This record gives sequence, C-alpha cells and structure tokens, in this order.
Amino acid sequence: MPQDAYHLYHISRDLNRLLAGGRVNRIIQPSRDEVHLILYTGKCTVRLVLNANASDCGAYLSEEDAAAPKVAPNFCMLLRKYLQGAEITGVEIPGFERILRFSFFGSTEFETERHTLCLEVMGKYSNLVLLGEDETILGALKTTSLDTSTKRMIFPGVPYLPPAPQEGKVSPADEDALREMLSHASGDLADFLFSHVAGLAPVTAASIAETFTGGDLTEHVLAYLFSDMVCPSVLELENRPLDFFAHGTPDPRFCDLLSAENFVYAKRRAKRRFDEERRKLSAALSAAVKKQEKRLTNLLEKKKECAACEELRLKGELLTANLYALARGMRSCTLSNWYDEGNPVKVALDERLTPAENAQSYFKRYRKQKRTLEMLAPQEEETRRELDYLASLSAALSSAETEEDLLSLAEEFESAGLLKVQEWEKKKAPVIPYRTYEYMGFSVYAGRNNLQNDRLVRSASPDDLWLHVRRYHSAHVIIRTEGKKVPQEVRQFAANICAKFSESSEDRVPVDICLVKFVKKPKGSKAGFVTYTDFGTLAGDPKQAP
Repeated sequence: MPQDAYHLYHISRDLNRLLAGGRVNRIIQPSRDEVHLILYTGKCTVRLVLNANASDCGAYLSEEDAAAPKVAPNFCMLLRKYLQGAEITGVEIPGFERILRFSFFGSTEFETERHTLCLEVMGKYSNLVLLGEDETILGALKTTSLDTSTKRMIFPGVPYLPPAPQEGKVSPADEDALREMLSHASGDLADFLFSHVAGLAPVTAASIAETFTGGDLTEHVLAYLFSDMVCPSVLELENRPLDFFAHGTPDPRFCDLLSAENFVYAKRRAKRRFDEERRKLSAALSAAVKKQEKRLTNLLEKKKECAACEELRLKGELLTANLYALARGMRSCTLSNWYDEGNPVKVALDERLTPAENAQSYFKRYRKQKRTLEMLAPQEEETRRELDYLASLSAALSSAETEEDLLSLAEEFESAGLLKVQEWEKKKAPVIPYRTYEYMGFSVYAGRNNLQNDRLVRSASPDDLWLHVRRYHSAHVIIRTEGKKVPQEVRQFAANICAKFSESSEDRVPVDICLVKFVKKPKGSKAGFVTYTDFGTLAGDPKQAP
C-alpha cells in the first residue's frame, strides 16, 4: 500500500464498519513492533494486527495464530490494563493525516473510561501510542527519552501532539486552502499535487492527474479522495503480491480495500515466515555439515598418521632377527629386508635401550597404531553416513516449495537433534500431510522429508509401486495400485514428481521403480535410507512434473 492518508482514509472506513461495537477479548504482542487485538464483533472473532514495523506498518486483519511470548512486554501489559474488555467505538483518521485512531469505551463497577490508540503509519517512524481521555500519553511502543531535544515528546504523562504537518503542503480537509492552492497549479499535474497536497503518495497523485479530464480541479480532487467509490486491486508479479491500491484493474476477489490489504499482508507474512524458516533450517544444517566435515578431516589425518604401522612391524621383526649383530648405544642400523629381496632398510634406534628393547618399542607402536586404525574405520564410516544423511536433508530443503514442506523438515531436524525447539512449540506442531496427487484414477504420494519417506513406505501395501531417483537423494514416491495394473503414463507421472523433488539438476533423471515388497530398511539405518531389488528404470523429467 502507498503509505499515504488517502489509502488510510478508506482503510479506516472499512475497519470502522467491521469493528465498531466490537469488544476486545485478548491482547498479545508477538514482536517488538506488533500488537494483536483479538476482537468479537458480535458476529465473529477477528484478529486485528497493528504493526509499527518499517517494512509493513499498518492495520490489517490476520488469520495467523501468532504465539504470545511467555512474558508479556510492558506495553502489552499496559494495553491489557486499559483496553481488555473495552468496546471499540470508532476508527478514523484525523485531518487527513497518516494516523489511525481507534477509540475505546470501557466501564468498571465504579467508573467509565475512554481511551484512544493511535497508530502512526510513517515508515521507520511508525509508532503505536495509547492516550487517556484527556489526550495524555499513557504509553507507547517507541518513546523518546527525557533528555532528547525535540519538540514532540512521546512519553507517559505528556500531552499527545500529532506529527508536525509537512511544510508547503495543504490538507485536503481544508477545502478553502486547497482551492486556493490548486488555482495556481502549473507544470506536470501529478508532480504539483504530490508537492503541494498533504497525505498523497506519488502513485495517488499520478492517478488523480490521469483521471482529471477538465473542469473544476478542486472538486475532482475532493471527489477522488473522499468518494465511497473505490476499485481495490493488487499488483502481482509471478503470483507474488507486491502492493495493493484503492484504484486499479477491477478484481472480483476483493469487495473493499481492507480485503485487498489483508490478502497482500497475509502473502507477505507467509513469504517472510517461509524465508525465516528456510534460513533457520539452512543455518542448522550448515553447522551440522561443518561439524561432521571437521570430524572427518581429523579422522583422515589420524588415519594417514597410522598408515605406516606395517613398516613399524617390519622394523621390529628385522631388529628381532638381528639382535646378535646389534649393541646398546647405537643410534641406527641398516638391515637386509628379506621381504623385499634383501634390499637394505635403515632403522632408527634409541641409544638408551638395548636392541631387544628397541624391537619391543617398534612392536608396541605398531600395536597402538593398528588399534587406532581399527577404531577409526567404524568412526569414518559413521561420519560418512551422517554426511550422506545431511546431504539428503539439503536436497529436501532445496526442493521445499511451501511452508508445509519446511514445517515437515523442521520435524525431522528436531528428531535428528539438529534443531532445538521449545516444548510448547512441539506440542502445537501440526501434522503435515504427504504431497498428494491424483492422476488417471491413481493416487500418488511423495514424502516431504526422510521421516515421511519412512512412514510412506511403511504404510504402503506390498503391491504398491515405489520410486526413487538413482544415485541422488530424492523424495520417496508411492503409487497406490489397489490391485490394479498401473499404466505407463501413471508411472511416468510419478517418475517426473520424483525427479522434481530430488537434488539432481539434470533434465532427464534415472528413476528406479519396484514393488514395495522389494524395498527393505536395514536395521539401525538413518531415516530415509532403504535398499531395494527387482527394479526397473524410467527417465524422469522434473519440468513435466505438476
């Protein structure tokens, strides 16, 4: 939304029609710059979001069930004290300013009280201020310090002063001043309106200029700004909403400007949640991969150090066979290696030890390094398995397209110990369904993560078909056969889905297919790991997948 008074004016009218007479049931503050009021309007319960964040400041409705922090912030407690149970009596903007005023009326056993909650929609300067009946500030999201030199104090106990009007601009609420100013209009009309009329964004000024066909300019401006006739529209790019406007191409999805605003902010918040969840999972995965790679590097270095243990055994044997020719105090000796056609081998000696003690020293070092190699082998195998498993998580994360995909991955991250989640969050974790498709009368399912892949295989019938990309990590795909013969078109459809949700970047991907009864999960193996036999191969095309 262009952050101007024109759009806020129509938003305030829509909010007033919906919320006036509603009662505040609950107040939460999920983040530093955002307050949620849960209201009962007499017909339904709605969630009003008052956002003072620079990126998406405004007032809109949301269906998102945001979690409240365990300890409510001070401003939230203040709002609960004065507004809990109060009735909204109206929503308006004062004097065509970028301020939404929510008026509340509350009563107790002894007195009645009126309060006002002002949402200043001004980008990075946005704020939410609670006022008493005498317009004294009771509290605010963002306060100014007492030692700050400013004409406008935002601090409890001081009178509330709205932001200073823009110099050189006339408010449309003052018709006489507006008419006087517009009588001197010159140059490009859109630039003139933006530079001289308060509360207009460039896009609004441009729209007013485009729709002016002559006549009384003042009447045209007033009619445009204050008319009930709006045509809500949403500007979208590749199915991603960029912004919404009061005038644009008619869109039957939106009955008023508020519905268009709710649509845009819901999509923005979903996109933001998706990006934040992806970043969180990516960071956890990256940390786990670095940890395992460091462990593997250390193991390989130790393995390299112990690679010459057989040479130690050989030198010990050569010393034992030549004890008669050696004496204490020698620093080295050259012996014939009968394992290598008698070629000479130089052997370092400890001059403080006898020849026999030197031989035993070599055998002792040999046994130690051999034991180390025996211990390193399973550790290296385990580390490589862990890295392979993490690579499967990376493939699933790369192919995630929806918030459900990420939530299902978060479940696996938690079970694998890669992600710590609070207990209250675990209890509220939703059950994420498989990716489900219907094609030619057959149901096709694809797992979203390794845990789902395992559950999907366990829940399948022995005669169902199972698919997986060869040599790459991918989703497990199941075709429910229900005893019917599966046409080649259905098999190809499932193979394309399998190729789409894999780490392969090729255009044609080999996809193995077999009956579920030939798929086995080794005992103790990682989630998503299986072995299979009696399979055929299809060429999956990710571009042809739905």
